Amino acid sequence: MKYYLNLQDKKIKCLLCQHYCKLKDGQTGICGVNKNQNNKLQTLVYGHPTALNLDPIEKKPMYHVLPNSTALSFGTVGCNFQCPFCQNWEISQEKNINKKIKVTPKQMVDLAIQNGAKSIAYTYNEPTIFYPYAKDIGVIARDIGIRNIFVTNGFESKEVVSDMKTWLDGANVDLKSWDERYYKKILKGGLEVVKQTLKNMVSLGIWVEITTLIIEGENDNDKDLKAMADFIAHELGRHVPWHLSAFHPDYKMREHQTTSNKTIKKAYNIAKDAGLWYVYLGNTNMHTDTICPKCGTILIQRNGYGTNAINITDGTCPKCNRKIEGIWR
Repeated sequence: MKYYLNLQDKKIKCLLCQHYCKLKDGQTGICGVNKNQNNKLQTLVYGHPTALNLDPIEKKPMYHVLPNSTALSFGTVGCNFQCPFCQNWEISQEKNINKKIKVTPKQMVDLAIQNGAKSIAYTYNEPTIFYPYAKDIGVIARDIGIRNIFVTNGFESKEVVSDMKTWLDGANVDLKSWDERYYKKILKGGLEVVKQTLKNMVSLGIWVEITTLIIEGENDNDKDLKAMADFIAHELGRHVPWHLSAFHPDYKMREHQTTSNKTIKKAYNIAKDAGLWYVYLGNTNMHTDTICPKCGTILIQRNGYGTNAINITDGTCPKCNRKIEGIWR
């Protein structure tokens, strides 16, 4: 796809995210890393990752994709949101690019191969803002059987989501709140856009898992949690995993209390009452196992980011033969 539209007076319209920034020549978008240079969109972080690690895929978190495998994970500086609780704010809210670090798309895939990674995760900051770089990596990776995973705030443009179906395997999408005003005023995004992104991804066949960071006093009221659970169950599908993660103080919310186990358990019960089959609790020592929705057999037993036992054969429950939704090979 072409990542921008040419407008009058040497302006361009960026097509990477739903901000759809209209940029004058020399102007940079909200994300801080996509710029109008000579009437073309230049992704300034292309080839310049800031964070690069080998992670368990469970850390993304992706629980229904190649369990107990390694994901080559990387991110750049910049973001199109301004979340005050961001755990990676040192890079996501940074605009200075270290251009001494250079990794071509082929070199990134070679790193994955050399380290035995079964997937590449585009993560740490918002990968939509470096989508041209991500896609160039992902196309090479897909051709040799390496999976591609986006960890995203879900604010992709409609054009990018449509393009993703050509190379992306899965995404963990943050559903941060059920309050449009909170999304716009605090996060600088939009709830309705994220909801539509989720629906589009599911309809395109991209494997989707959802994460909600539960912050007491911000997004944990029963009404909103029930509305989120019902949205997932009825508009996306009961098979879509929902990761409910406990908040720990960080960035601009260092004085805010850690989410209690009581609040996390409440959210879990609301999700299960809505009929969701796969609900997981993150940043706690509570439920992380995958259980067959039909017969109750424990299929994957987890301990933190580690996997203690995998009792699933070719994506099916060994006891009742129910097909378990996900990417298993």
